[in-house]
Amino acid sequence: MTINQKDLATLQPTANTIDNDNIEKNSVEENLSQTVNNSAEKELPEEDSIDITHLRTPIKVDLSPVYSFLGARTTQAWVDAATENLPMIIQDHANCEKKAAGTAMNLIFRYEFSYDLQRKLAQLIREEMLHYEQVLGIMNERGQEWKYLSAGRYAKGMLKHKRTYEPAAMVDVLIIGAFIEARSCERFAALAEVIDDERLAKYYRYLLKSESRHFEDYLALAQSLSDENIDERVAFFKEVEAELIISPDAELRFHSGTPA
Repeated sequence: MTINQKDLATLQPTANTIDNDNIEKNSVEENLSQTVNNSAEKELPEEDSIDITHLRTPIKVDLSPVYSFLGARTTQAWVDAATENLPMIIQDHANCEKKAAGTAMNLIFRYEFSYDLQRKLAQLIREEMLHYEQVLGIMNERGQEWKYLSAGRYAKGMLKHKRTYEPAAMVDVLIIGAFIEARSCERFAALAEVIDDERLAKYYRYLLKSESRHFEDYLALAQSLSDENIDERVAFFKEVEAELIISPDAELRFHSGTPA
């Protein structure tokens, strides 16, 4: 096929239009790509930040499932005592995060037969150690030195009722873990409402999302390992945990009972 000069002249504007369209298309694609990249940078998850300054503004969390799960609410006497001894409560909170990660690590080695259990425990270990680092940062920011704190009665008071044979022992440990997480969530919410340190209050509100999810994760794992319905054991530990919270306690800790 032969194209004469007249035909070429006719086609030239079309070719120019196509070239211009391609240039405009490439420009739009580049701008769109840059916009997406910029948006992605702005929307990077901030939950992984050790510095609490960079954490997202806490969203409102429905705590009614937590309150329904627990057998008793924290007493005002504990809230008052905790507010007056906030440095000790902060350090014991750090201890709790570290112990939770350690407990999950022990379980991940002891119970390797369950994929769901391994996956959930691995996720829990990461979250608890991140929270531990964050609380250490808060202590450093406040100029607070680490001091020795003995363990309170709370966890031991529940673990002494753990059954001694498997898989019942594991089921009980997970149910106890659910109550510890739910109580932590309830106390973060209580403290966030009354403490004067707004940055710390914001951090406690930020923790509500993960803590309120953890207790349900523990319960789901416990049920998955049991051939029987776990409701009876949950009800049993609900009474045990509530008694530890409302009865007089000689030591003030993050999970302690009513100050004696």
